[in-house]
Amino acid sequence: MSIKVRDVMRNVAIAVREDASFAEIVRTMRRYTLGAISVIDAGGRPVGVVSEDDLLLKELDPVRHSAPIFGRRKRREEQEKAAAVTASALMTTPAITVTPGTPVRDAARLMHEKRIKQLPVIDAATGRIIGILHRSDLLRVFGRSTGELEREIRAVIGDLTSVSVGISGGVVRLSGRVARGSEAIRLVEEIRRVDGVIDVVSELTYDRADRIVVPPLL
Repeated sequence: MSIKVRDVMRNVAIAVREDASFAEIVRTMRRYTLGAISVIDAGGRPVGVVSEDDLLLKELDPVRHSAPIFGRRKRREEQEKAAAVTASALMTTPAITVTPGTPVRDAARLMHEKRIKQLPVIDAATGRIIGILHRSDLLRVFGRSTGELEREIRAVIGDLTSVSVGISGGVVRLSGRVARGSEAIRLVEEIRRVDGVIDVVSELTYDRADRIVVPPLL
């Protein structure tokens, strides 16, 4: 059973409106010890995010009031943010969000790919923000008990009574014998996808090697 965002998310989301001032954003982030904060519209829907990096541009860019502004697009955007005084001008858009039903594994992948530390959780029907998911929340998945992991792994193994399972610190060790090499590979791949499994060490043997290796196209 895949763990969903609803299982680890925080049900209270700290956010600011689009018209929030620079000072208000700083106060809110300091009060709640946040590295980034969601920006919402009048309907409570996330429209962007303001990070510490966005705020620090105010100090890092001593020529923010000079004009005209030339340079690459990124530099121009940074200078515009350095001159900004409201959330709508400071924020990075679009807002990257997840829903309570999003698998935790997908949320983790999204955070890694986008290099972000938190994700607003929205109601799938209304788009309104209903919670927040931090990177630290994802780590709770790896705190699942050995009993929980074993039950889920046993469900993957099914009626293969010849396969033995050992679990230590989230690392799963498989031993025993199966009929085909492809079956051993399938077991390892499926168990690796179980939420909370850190690694799988396979000592499985098999009666028949049936894995097909397709050479790469030249």
